[in-house]
Amino acid sequence: MFITFEGIEGSGKSTQLRRVAATLPDAIVTKEPGGPPIAERIRAILLDSASALDPTAEMFLFAASRRQNVVEVIRPALVRGAVVLCDRFTDATLAYQGFGRLLDLDRLRTLNAWATDSLTPDLTLLFDLSEETGITRARSRNAGASTDEGRFEAEDLRFHRRVREGYLSLATSEPKRFAVVDGNGSEDEVFARVGEVLRERGVLR
Repeated sequence: MFITFEGIEGSGKSTQLRRVAATLPDAIVTKEPGGPPIAERIRAILLDSASALDPTAEMFLFAASRRQNVVEVIRPALVRGAVVLCDRFTDATLAYQGFGRLLDLDRLRTLNAWATDSLTPDLTLLFDLSEETGITRARSRNAGASTDEGRFEAEDLRFHRRVREGYLSLATSEPKRFAVVDGNGSEDEVFARVGEVLRERGVLR
């Protein structure tokens, strides 16, 4: 089973992924951008606040990172029958580069399909909360980080509002795949909501 974790900056998706992984010790955990070594090098460019990337160049770098992750990590694990937990996937490109950067959604969908050989998650957990709350959390987190990965957090609230609205639009269009999880509250409260979804979907008992 392939499960992806999506949401705006500061939504808590990465924290919840780690907690889910702790309940599924045999699961393969990866992230985007990132994963295998080449993809991690691309991640450093994409998230560095000093990177002045053209939106289309940004799009292609995400696709390149994703391709390496699919080929080296995700697809082999799924072939073995493993559960794969991925922090962001193709929906992030539609939300951030499509709704956020206003790039053409049809072209982005074509690029996603090409980069992944049309791989689609079985379940996508979308952690939703207001963009104001999310960006406040994210900037506070980054202030204490040892590496600079704040390029997207530096965008204004209008950008993050478009991203959030994009995610919710995607969830509405594919209700069988998406589960929208309220990202407000404590980590334990959010994890309880995640557990309900995973039990409903047969991932946890």
